[in-house]
Amino acid sequence: MLCSTILRASNHLSNKTYLIATTALTGCTLLFVALGCWQLGRADEKRALAAAFATAAAAVRLPAGASGLPRYQPVSAQGRYDSAHQFLLDNMTFAGHAGVQVLTPLLLADGRAVLVNRGWLPLDATRKLLPEIAVGGNPREVTGRIDQLPRPGIELDAELPAGWPKLANFPRMDPLAVALGRDLYPQLILLDPAAPDGYTRDWRPAGLGPERHLAYAVQWFALAATAIGIWFVTILRPSIRRGAGRSS
Repeated sequence: MLCSTILRASNHLSNKTYLIATTALTGCTLLFVALGCWQLGRADEKRALAAAFATAAAAVRLPAGASGLPRYQPVSAQGRYDSAHQFLLDNMTFAGHAGVQVLTPLLLADGRAVLVNRGWLPLDATRKLLPEIAVGGNPREVTGRIDQLPRPGIELDAELPAGWPKLANFPRMDPLAVALGRDLYPQLILLDPAAPDGYTRDWRPAGLGPERHLAYAVQWFALAATAIGIWFVTILRPSIRRGAGRSS
């Protein structure tokens, strides 16, 4: 009985306005549900990253190939720091203060290099006086965790400045390799907080935590429910009433 009433109402109101409103609300509902599911997936990814970061796994040797390792995998590598060719990651904050993170190439025996993030330093307010970051070039074993270069919300292709150290704003790995003139391992090493020759190293999983993604998912699903409610109140229920009135 209800289905036949809805059908008669739909036939009566199948005009341009009805179709546009229904199509728009349906599209919004599907979009909101898709975004909510995407946020749930991101929450799962962040849980996995947090678990990997918290796991006290044994360090593995940096592999010879270029395939890379799972993010936050404990790792060790042997080589020499290239103090003359270092990078400063700009726009890095710590405890609410602006600064840089120091990326130092570790020269490996096979001719490649891997960037070692030696930690955070404050940057002079004028941005003209760069911090002193010289480090010894003696053979050493570096331990830490595998990570990747931080990415901005919007990709920028800013050129690297002349001279060393180079102040870089969210660089990609390829331009850094070109500047160094040697192959770079596709990931970097977060220097162990207990290792020497480092700066402030309060390493944490990057980005939003899983709880924030879950909160965003709830918001998207709530918007989907709201769109369905709007469709029911403004389109379906009046249509049913008018259809029922005409059939009586």
